[in-house]
Amino acid sequence: MLKLFATTAFILLASTVHGDEINLRPGLWEIATTSDLLLLVPHIPADQMQSIKDLASEYGFEVPPIENGAAVSKACITQEMANQKSLPIFGQNSLGCVTKNVIRTGNNYKIDFVCDSPDLKGAGTAEGAISSTNSFTAKTKFNGTAQGNAVNEQADISGKWLSASCGEVNHL
Repeated sequence: MLKLFATTAFILLASTVHGDEINLRPGLWEIATTSDLLLLVPHIPADQMQSIKDLASEYGFEVPPIENGAAVSKACITQEMANQKSLPIFGQNSLGCVTKNVIRTGNNYKIDFVCDSPDLKGAGTAEGAISSTNSFTAKTKFNGTAQGNAVNEQADISGKWLSASCGEVNHL
């Protein structure tokens, strides 16, 4: 489950922007993550799920609602983040992960990442495209261990802009 948060995190990692590339619009965003791993969530006993939520909270994450193999959460991208002409960073350092080989060509990007913390070890990639100021899509792959359990998983992630106001949602 921790891998879910790592995967989501790396879709939103920083990269350099050049020329007339599309930048994400500031405001409230909906981030949807789907994976085979998330299909197993209904089978996790309540006490174990609470342990997962508690662990996620220690890393500054809130477990989003998960239904039909999809986790949907909301995030705020500030005007300052949008002005930086980069994809926002989300939880990278708190997970003990670092990025390598960040490449952005036009509106497409590829990121390699390596995680080395007591709870998350391994490596992965994130590839995606910013299709408009209001949307992006991506795929991630991760191979390693999460809390000592082997993980070889991929996820599909999509983001869509909802509104200019973030309301009570914290920024990334």
